[in-house]
Amino acid sequence: MKKQLVISSLFILVVAAFLLTRLGPSVAPDFPRNTTLSGAPEVIIDIPAGFAGSAIAKLLFDNGVVKSSEAFFRVAVGDKRSEKIAPGNHRLTKEISAQQALEQLLDPERIPNLVRVYEGNWRSEIAKALVKYGFSASEVSSGLAKAELPEGFREIEGLLFPAQYSFPEGTTALEAVQAMVDRFTQEPVAKELLSGTQRFNSSELLTIASIIQAEGEKKDFAKVSRVIYNRLSIGMPLQMDSTVHFVQKLRGQIFLSSRSTLTNSPYNTYKRYGLPPGPICSPGADAITAALEPAAGDWLYFITVAPGDTRFTKSIDEFNSWKAIYVKNRKAGVFG
Repeated sequence: MKKQLVISSLFILVVAAFLLTRLGPSVAPDFPRNTTLSGAPEVIIDIPAGFAGSAIAKLLFDNGVVKSSEAFFRVAVGDKRSEKIAPGNHRLTKEISAQQALEQLLDPERIPNLVRVYEGNWRSEIAKALVKYGFSASEVSSGLAKAELPEGFREIEGLLFPAQYSFPEGTTALEAVQAMVDRFTQEPVAKELLSGTQRFNSSELLTIASIIQAEGEKKDFAKVSRVIYNRLSIGMPLQMDSTVHFVQKLRGQIFLSSRSTLTNSPYNTYKRYGLPPGPICSPGADAITAALEPAAGDWLYFITVAPGDTRFTKSIDEFNSWKAIYVKNRKAGVFG
């Protein structure tokens, strides 16, 4: 059975909200907000995958966290964040208000053995995180190979959605990996990507999103996207450093040597035209959105001349003048 990340059914919450509105705002027994949590007794609660808000409320009440299940259920219904409660173990303070219980359930610091997938992570980095979590390397390798992928995808790179994961006891590595893929398919903007466009299929769009994620800051994503589209439109090689860094497994590099641009790989966008054969990392929702909605502009070049200062232009001469500034700043140690 697949482990679902979002355990509070939106349908159940909508129906519950309707019923609460009809029945009236009766007061449910609730502990006052605890302002002295330091040293207070705590309990570890394992929330199974698929538990709805009412089931979580009962679990909290049975373990002495909240004064009544109704109090927590009403808080959960009124707070959309409750849909993001993750399955697995949570460390909670006993005898706290329903609102505090929700806050603690959403606090990643209170989830033991949390697996964090960061925006821009490679599959290899996510595999290491799963091994650190407690799965064996062979189990993780098998899970990555056997996970069910969305239609149109043959490789799992890019489909392990950036998020924080906690898994119930007994979860297999395959189920953990599948949960990450399923989290991708549940993301609203990813659903749009999976439909493709007239020009690009879903795999190609995810590849574009992954390059955007690796190349730019969030504020520049839409512009980077436009540069990619513009270069593809005129048959210009993408010449993206990030695709070569992906092959070389170099993280945090701002410099790409001339020798590296000669690397013999289908992911080397200096030697090969068009998109690389697949995604180069796991993009987040913002990068995916930028891939679907590039900014308007005629830019063909961009360069980060200093941290936080990325410039875009259509002119190769202007680009070269900015490149000189970049080189000067890099040699001066501006990039750290």
